[in-house]
Amino acid sequence: MRRQLMRRQPHQPRAYRDLSFWHASSGETYTPRPPLGEDLDVDVAIVGAGFTGLWTAYYLAHADPRLHIAVLEAEVAGFGASGRNGGWCSALFPVSTARLARLAGREQAVAMARAMTATVDEVGRVIDHAGIDAHWVKAGTVVAARTPIQLARARAEVDEARAFGMGEDDLRLLGQPEAREVLGATGVLGATYTPHCAAVHPARLVRGLARAVEDAGVRIYEQTPVTEIRPRRALTRDHQVRAGYVVRATEGFTSRLPGQTRTVVPVYSLMLATEPLPAEFWARAGLAHRETFSDGRHLIIYGQRTADDRIAFGGRGAPYHFASSVRPEFDREPRVFAALRRALVELFPDLHAAEITHTWGGPLGIARDWMPSVGLDRVTGTAWAGGYVGDGVGTANMAGRTLADLILGRDTELVRLPWVGHRSPRWEPEPLRWLGINAGLVATGWADVDEGRRGRPSRLAAVTARLTGG
Repeated sequence: MRRQLMRRQPHQPRAYRDLSFWHASSGETYTPRPPLGEDLDVDVAIVGAGFTGLWTAYYLAHADPRLHIAVLEAEVAGFGASGRNGGWCSALFPVSTARLARLAGREQAVAMARAMTATVDEVGRVIDHAGIDAHWVKAGTVVAARTPIQLARARAEVDEARAFGMGEDDLRLLGQPEAREVLGATGVLGATYTPHCAAVHPARLVRGLARAVEDAGVRIYEQTPVTEIRPRRALTRDHQVRAGYVVRATEGFTSRLPGQTRTVVPVYSLMLATEPLPAEFWARAGLAHRETFSDGRHLIIYGQRTADDRIAFGGRGAPYHFASSVRPEFDREPRVFAALRRALVELFPDLHAAEITHTWGGPLGIARDWMPSVGLDRVTGTAWAGGYVGDGVGTANMAGRTLADLILGRDTELVRLPWVGHRSPRWEPEPLRWLGINAGLVATGWADVDEGRRGRPSRLAAVTARLTGG
């Protein structure tokens, strides 16, 4: 099946607008750009026209307009997670600052946190400069604490931020009245709030970025699946691209490349969108400035108020599929969509009769140690970035700037950050990989149930935290 998907003929139509609410509301026709029709020689070949690949092309082209850059995309620009995510451009990084400090030292950990914070503003700057209509609003993120245990974790998170020099203007604890004013969900006892996040329409952003890249002289070839990456070569079924550098920017689809099945595993996150909601709902629900929102449960949920007053809401819980498989049918899990709707109505009971107009999903990429990485092997000319664990809208921008600096040989603060050159261990072979990942997903869900029943922190959560980025 995987080989069949990779070899789908370029002329066969695909309903790209049906991939997600974001694709449907992007204003795009999704007519594919022409595929690669001949062998090619370039300075830089980039595999994947999502955020990572396009940001890399953007910064390279603007730094040195003389470079010949080609982006090779199996479907259309923004097909994958870049066009389907929750629309948070945040300073979140999957590995905590405390863990980064243990791995690389306090100074490096703080530098990483500050670089992520600056990245949010950098994305906003480019959106403004390039005139991309991406519904960008930087109003921050509110994470509700809806149980005493969640409130205790929120306090601990703020304490940790203070220990690393982060002040009230980075992360603060909201008392119950203020928290409920920002987010009028049920059972809110308090919340954390950070200003370092923007709500964005991701498909509009990625498609606008693709046009900005082309305007800078980069060639984008769509309907051009890369079947293999070799030293200074990107191979398609019929052609090859020879390049000084080849960038792997494939994230959740990395497992489709030969030899990469255990490098980054695809784990699915699913979403739904409501119909546009009336003003009287928003008067009770808050999110007056389009803050992004979540709560303190272990099995992650995330949401935003869209520019047309819907709620776009998602979460984890979909299974990992054997042998790191990625298939279109995995984008839709009725059981998970039903659970997401229950969670949304639990937060906002007024939505019990609201119409769900769109449901969708897609794979995100996770490295074995939950540590994203970016790097360049100068011997083979191969560069890479990814493993964002769902926090890729902002992180991919920093990856693109870092890859540009690495390829151009620049000695900058970015290339000295602790994720540069990091090599994660390979995932276990099957069936151990399937058993372990799905057991972890189930345990995370049960940790929330356990805390609700016992009224104290779950031991299951402590076990799963050791396996992730805690």
